[in-house]
Amino acid sequence: QGYSTEYERVSQYLGWITSLPWDKSTDDRLDLTVARQILDKHHYGMGEVKDRILEYLAMMSLNRGRAEVSRAPILCLVGLVGTGKTTFGPSLAEALNRAYVRIPFGGLGSALDLRGQSRLHPDAEPGLVIKALKRAGSKNPVMLLDEIDRVTDEARADIMGVLVELLDPEQNSQFTDHYLDYPFDLSQVLFVATGNNTKNVATAVLDRLEVIQMPSYTDEEKIAIAKEYMLPKIIKESGLSPDNLTIDEAIWPKIVRPLGFDAGIRTLERTIEGVAGKIAKEIVSGQAKHFHLTLENIKNYLPNY
Repeated sequence: QGYSTEYERVSQYLGWITSLPWDKSTDDRLDLTVARQILDKHHYGMGEVKDRILEYLAMMSLNRGRAEVSRAPILCLVGLVGTGKTTFGPSLAEALNRAYVRIPFGGLGSALDLRGQSRLHPDAEPGLVIKALKRAGSKNPVMLLDEIDRVTDEARADIMGVLVELLDPEQNSQFTDHYLDYPFDLSQVLFVATGNNTKNVATAVLDRLEVIQMPSYTDEEKIAIAKEYMLPKIIKESGLSPDNLTIDEAIWPKIVRPLGFDAGIRTLERTIEGVAGKIAKEIVSGQAKHFHLTLENIKNYLPNY
């Protein structure tokens, strides 16, 4: 029994060692025109945020091929819930032609979650960083450190210590996960962080970050996002076709503000999904094939929050 258990542990360890992208990387696409098109395709407005990301890519382009350690600060997108922070990670990865992985920090309760447990523990496994690299399949992904301000109070100091090591170019080429017990070079990872605010982020971590404030959306911007981005996507995902639905211009403010002001767009997306769901149900039950939403009937289709 003991031999069998030890064999399984060694086998699992070798499986991790051989599955990691020690020398696999993707070639960057540092074309600012393509990057702008991708950012515009996925994000409405936010000109200042996009400009800063393009400036960041321009600096990456100029620094490419230089031997010295890059000291460019890590971008940290800060804003209220629903303002689009997390979605910039995949867009940046697409623009660069890199793999994309996300590590959620919300509720993280121990630095061991990031750094892994020693193989002396029976159920030991690598931490979230090494697991993310395995998913990426390359050693230079865009790695989103999501909601770094939302770790538990008890573990904050230890987790911030690991974050400093991840983000410091002098240290991250020798990042050692407790499970692997061997350094992995993270210097080619492009880290991007997000947070709802910075008050719970350690000063030593903030020193490594360039904070970009994500603006709240105006009602006019939300209407444009709903019409140009959300509605076509949700209609398609719901199995509907554009012919099934006509929406009067006058009711968009009702759709945008079912509960009053909301800085983000998550409630808006849920509202449109609710409308689409009710219409899909009525089509399947044979009530009609086309629906015209007006001020008179919109209340019948808005979700009951």
